[in-house]
Amino acid sequence: MLRKKCYIIVLLVIIFIGGCQANKGKNDSQKDDKVVEKKMHSSAKVDPSIDLSSNQLVSIIIEFKTKPAKIAVLEAKAKGLTLTLEEAKRQVEQSHQSFRKLLSLLDDNKVPYRIKHTYKAALNGVSMEMPANEINRLLGSSVISKIYSDKQIQLDPPIYPSDQM
Repeated sequence: MLRKKCYIIVLLVIIFIGGCQANKGKNDSQKDDKVVEKKMHSSAKVDPSIDLSSNQLVSIIIEFKTKPAKIAVLEAKAKGLTLTLEEAKRQVEQSHQSFRKLLSLLDDNKVPYRIKHTYKAALNGVSMEMPANEINRLLGSSVISKIYSDKQIQLDPPIYPSDQM
């Protein structure tokens, strides 16, 4: 379980770093303009590598605004506030219930999607597949903080000289 949490964290860091790199092509610049335009009407941030005009199925990770329970308790404590673990867990559950209500919008519009996994510990959110051009339907949600492209990556361990092991 710890290995899975570490994998998720590493994946999110790499996605974030990759999304922050400057795009150099003219088409990429035009795509970024469209993404920025969509973001202006929403508080959710979308990974710029996702082509929101494509009807292809994409695998995404949706991060909710509500922090995972243990993280929320630690952040509250750092700010001098009191938040019990039970209350933080209730907030996490509420965010998942609100997201399920949002999915009814997709159902009503016959948008194909598949929830692959729900996250509540290292990250509060879900991973899912849906057409890229339908992601816009989710952007007005008060639940969603960020939408990342769910890419599988391979990290090679560093090579150390045998005398340093």
